[in-house]
Amino acid sequence: MMRRLLLGAVLTCLAATTALAAPGGIPVRGMVTLVDLGAKSCIPCRMMAPILEELEKAYQGKAAVVFIDVLQDSGAAKRFGIRSIPTQIFYDKKGREVGRHEGFMDRKPLADQLDKLLAQ
Repeated sequence: MMRRLLLGAVLTCLAATTALAAPGGIPVRGMVTLVDLGAKSCIPCRMMAPILEELEKAYQGKAAVVFIDVLQDSGAAKRFGIRSIPTQIFYDKKGREVGRHEGFMDRKPLADQLDKLLAQ
C-alpha cells in the first residue's frame, strides 16, 4: 500500500516536471512511459535527443517519451534516484517502474523495451 502511494506521488511529480521539460510529452495514465533524465549540455544526452524525438513521434498515442533536464529541474535527480546521466526509466501501463538503464541507449533497445511493455 505504501509503495502504491509513493509511486502515485512520483508519477504526480513526473507529470508536473515534464510539462516544462517535454512539451506535449506528459505521461498519460494507462500509458507505457519512457523517462530519460539527462542534461542538454551532456554529450551522450545530446546524442540521444534525436533518438528520443524519433521515438516520441513513432509511439505517439501508444507510449509517452519524456525528457527531463536535471540541470533545469535540480530536484529530479533526487526524486528519481539518479546516479548518472543519461538514465532511462521505463514504466508499464500501471505506472510501475519496470526497468532502468544508465548511459547512452540506442534506438533499437529503447524501441524493443517499449514494444515489450506495450505487448503486456
